[in-house]
Amino acid sequence: MADFISAIQILASPLCLVLCLGGCLLGIILGAIPGLSGSLAITILLPMTFSMDSTIAIAMLISIWVGSCSGGFIGAILLGIPGTPSSVATCYDGYAMTKKGEVTRALSIGTVSNFIGTVPSIIIAMIACPVISSFAVKMGPWEYFGLGFMAIAMVIGISKGQLKKGLISAAIGLLLTQVGYSPVSSTPRFMFGSTQLAGGFNMISVVVGLFAGSMIFMDYASGGDAESRQFKGEIGRFFFPAKDFAENIVNVIRSFLIGLGIGFLPGMGSGLSNVMAYALAKSGSKRGDEFGTGVPDGIIAPEVANNASVGGAIIPMISLGIPGDTTTALLLAGLTIHGIEAGPLMQKYEPVFTNMIFVAAIVGAVAALLIEIVGIRVFPQLLKAPYHYLYPAILILCLVGVYSNSQNMFAVYCALGFTALGIWMSYAGIPQTPFILAFVLGTTLEGNFRKAISYAKGDWFAFFTRPVSCIFLVIGIAMIVWPLVKNKIPLPWKAKSE
Repeated sequence: MADFISAIQILASPLCLVLCLGGCLLGIILGAIPGLSGSLAITILLPMTFSMDSTIAIAMLISIWVGSCSGGFIGAILLGIPGTPSSVATCYDGYAMTKKGEVTRALSIGTVSNFIGTVPSIIIAMIACPVISSFAVKMGPWEYFGLGFMAIAMVIGISKGQLKKGLISAAIGLLLTQVGYSPVSSTPRFMFGSTQLAGGFNMISVVVGLFAGSMIFMDYASGGDAESRQFKGEIGRFFFPAKDFAENIVNVIRSFLIGLGIGFLPGMGSGLSNVMAYALAKSGSKRGDEFGTGVPDGIIAPEVANNASVGGAIIPMISLGIPGDTTTALLLAGLTIHGIEAGPLMQKYEPVFTNMIFVAAIVGAVAALLIEIVGIRVFPQLLKAPYHYLYPAILILCLVGVYSNSQNMFAVYCALGFTALGIWMSYAGIPQTPFILAFVLGTTLEGNFRKAISYAKGDWFAFFTRPVSCIFLVIGIAMIVWPLVKNKIPLPWKAKSE
């Protein structure tokens, strides 16, 4: 309790509150604008937080994340264009309600749904993290290698039916972690005589190039403009839709559990929970045939689920040091930059900092609720962003941030190189999530693998004789192999359906 109170005191400082509020507002804005996202905001600000106090910096980044998860529904409801992938299913009934003249009701439902999804999931994460950490601290390098392998394999296995491209993405990420001195023996690798590569590729250069740089060039090249992204209509004042939520209690609970569970699984993310919650709400509703015509159930389910994924994704990030999605991978990189090692021992050695993350997420959720209540009539203005001014400004900020973080131009050149890599991956249809997860976990994965082999005196079967690591490895292998063989195995229920 003393650590929790200390965390509140840190966040109660005027500077921290202002930055959290500003971060949440920035997250909502970028989450609302189609094509942009909270990940982009975190990518831009990550190098700028290097000189900031670590607690204040991470609190601001957490607020951006929460704000972006909340803001994605604005474009989905007003234009039928999701601001982020986590609001895809919200378009179906949200935009239908707008066309029916119920835009204020739809926005009010979305605002409350976001808050209902976020805050309880954070509270559950606060309770679950110590329990999982107490178990994880007993694991050895065999189990940690198996856990990391499973996380990457799960992301590859759900790469939208593109297993080979998911494998290529993860392989590139792992390959690039081999640049520099090895983590155990300090052997120089792939340095080509350059001292600039001694420490490997700068994490900031990687995330800025792969996410911000490539996204800007690809979106600009697609020819999108702000003219087609404008809402023309009247929005009234926010009101609490008590009746709609009273009729959807089961829907709220079911969607919340879906979001929490999917958020916990590495690589799944809020995008999947959004669509799955909508599908189950439709199949479980008495008026499922009305979905898509503008029913409140179709907004409540996806918005509660995608925001519940926030708490679900925090659990593995803090207790295991495994990112739950792309954004938590960026946050994990931020923790590393500030000298904080996420994992089972984080709550033991950094209890105040850990509690600060939970409190910051709750503060961000409250701030998002207030901003969306007060600014409901301003939402259409967010969608009129002048992209021909916005993109160059973002790109310059990214490159300045990379240079200020490293104080050398080599990091900037690397960022441009990773921008080119990101553009190539987009053209080739190679997903970026397996890459960033493999890059973040690569060094840890290699270190634990080599330690495990050393402790077992070269016995590779030790990974399978230890029950926990065996389970992780089997699940990981199954995630990769199953998509390849599922259509070739004669299953009984398939025969009956045929």
